Amino acid sequence: MQEVENITPYGSDSRDKAEQVREMFDAIAPAYDFMNRAMTFGIDKLWRRSAVRLLSDRTHDDILDIATGTGDLAIRLARTLDPVTVVGVDLSEEMIEIGRRKVAAEGLDEIVTLGPGDCMQLPFPDSSFDAVTCAYGVRNFADIEAGYREMYRVLRPGGTVVILELSTPRSGIVRPFYNLYTRHVIPAVGRMVSKDVRAYSYLPESIAAVPQGERMCALLSGAGFTSPRAIPLTLGTCTIYTAEKSK
Repeated sequence: MQEVENITPYGSDSRDKAEQVREMFDAIAPAYDFMNRAMTFGIDKLWRRSAVRLLSDRTHDDILDIATGTGDLAIRLARTLDPVTVVGVDLSEEMIEIGRRKVAAEGLDEIVTLGPGDCMQLPFPDSSFDAVTCAYGVRNFADIEAGYREMYRVLRPGGTVVILELSTPRSGIVRPFYNLYTRHVIPAVGRMVSKDVRAYSYLPESIAAVPQGERMCALLSGAGFTSPRAIPLTLGTCTIYTAEKSK
């Protein structure tokens, strides 16, 4: 199977993956929230709540949300955990702009700040955050373990990383229906709703190729994290990964 880092939104395009991902999300930004709700029948909201709940056992003053997109997870973190700051970074300026409007509408401007940032070179000093999160973004990293090393660098000792990522069901009963839906239904709807015809074909390709379960936990361990674990959700169509930075 092709490594997910080598799967790019525009295939034979000679630009690197980060540039292609930025262009793709800039193009689909107006349709992104609608497609998220439609593709998952609204279950993506429950997945985010589950991810945030894993951080509710302690105080997190400063939280970083990587690949923040339109800010849904950053807003949920701010609303639920009562942090001092939530910083969200994303490659796509168009996604960030939509997120900023949502943050303002929620009255969270003093807590949540969204801005441009590359997961490969985060613009923050070492040990800046108590928790680092990333929802549905790891598949788009040009180098997953390098991205995890950056998360580790900016996380304070004793901090937690929470990764929410789409995954492929293992059940032989569920998988055929899942494959039909992700490989045919989602791209067809995406072509009707979004002006980027390639984006929603890239989605199932990248889900199929992204490391899952023990492989993803091994990447977290390789980046320095301890106690990695994988928590499957909704018949294995999504997985939460958590790990710690030792004190």
